[in-house]
This record gives sequence, structure tokens and C-alpha cells, in this order.
Amino acid sequence: MDDTIRIIVADDHSILRSGLAALLDLEHDMQVVAEVGTGEEAVEQAATLRPDVVIMDLDMPGIGGLEATRRIAALEDAARVLVLTSHAENENLLPVLDAGGSGFVHKSKAREDLVEAIRVVARDEVFLYPSASRLLLERYQTAEEKGEAEPLEELSVRERQVLRMTAEGYTASEIGERIFLSPKTVETYRSRVMRKLGLSHRSELVRFALRTGVLRAY
Repeated sequence: MDDTIRIIVADDHSILRSGLAALLDLEHDMQVVAEVGTGEEAVEQAATLRPDVVIMDLDMPGIGGLEATRRIAALEDAARVLVLTSHAENENLLPVLDAGGSGFVHKSKAREDLVEAIRVVARDEVFLYPSASRLLLERYQTAEEKGEAEPLEELSVRERQVLRMTAEGYTASEIGERIFLSPKTVETYRSRVMRKLGLSHRSELVRFALRTGVLRAY
């Protein structure tokens, strides 16, 4: 089976796009399948090429990176969107997550973190810096005050356990071993959680767990 991670690079600076593409193509498990310079092109190519990951700059002509992220996340079998930006995390993290993004990497740290971040989001997980924990906790506290955290209240203790461990990356078998349930029963709980929360992908479940304080960012 081909485990190559297929990537679209979306940035309005052609030199940066080419540099990122050249860097990523050196990785044995990565292939850049397109480079685009606008939000509209990112959405169009994501719909056509069906990549695994889209690296998205927020500042682009046209609809911009945030709206492009939202539209890509809404596609069937959507690619995971990893935002690569020079903007501050405290201003953009929550909008990126709400738009359906699966990760946030600062351009100043791209050399150290980008390759790892791509592999994380390609596994349908979420890549965030530890500093995101404070922002997400503030979001959860605000949601509680406004009564917006009610969906979590609909889950039983066992369902919350399965939610948290799924978000942490455990398989159904691994969860079952830890809380003494069969894998089939774990899957039943997981399906129930997804249905109650109106979610369809594990990355959505991870984002929900982060926003509501069930899971802290790593």
C-alpha cells in the first residue's frame, strides 16, 4: 500500500511555495502534488486532486486562507488543513480550529516543526503547540459561561472516557484493554459519541475534545 502523504502547498509567495515543495519532496513519505497562490485555487485543487494534507497560509488573495480552510474541510473525504502562518497564535488559533483546520505552525518554526506536523495531521490527529492549552481553556470557560458547552454534558462518564482516549490516539482495542471493554463495545460507544456531537471524522472529535477541555493540546 502506498503510504505517501500527498500535499498541496498554498501560499501567495512563489519563492516560499517552491522552497517548501523542494524541502518536503526530500522526505521519503511525502509528495507535493500542487502549488497554489490563492484561496480559490486551494479549494479547487483540493477537490480535484484529493490530497492528504493542504498547507495553508492565511494571507492570500481572493477568499483567503481561513475561508479556504472552511471550504476544504467541508469537502467529502476532505484533506487535513495545516495552517502555516506568521500571525500570532492567540489571534488565529480558535478561528482556524472552528474553520476545520487540523493544525497550526508558525512560519518562524517551520524548519523544526513542519514535517512532524504534516505527519501528525495526516494521521487524522491535531498538531498544536503547548501554549495552545491556555487559549483553549479560556475558550472552554467562556463557552461554559455562555452555556455553549452543553453537548459535552450529554455524554456519560464512559462516553467521555472513550472520547478522551480516542482523541489521544488510542485504537478501539487499546481503549478496551485499559477500561475492560471489548473493542466492539468501544466502537459502539465511539459511534454514540460521534452521533451525539454531530461529528463524522476523528480530527473533528479531537478538535471538540481540545475546545471543551477534555483533551489538552500537545
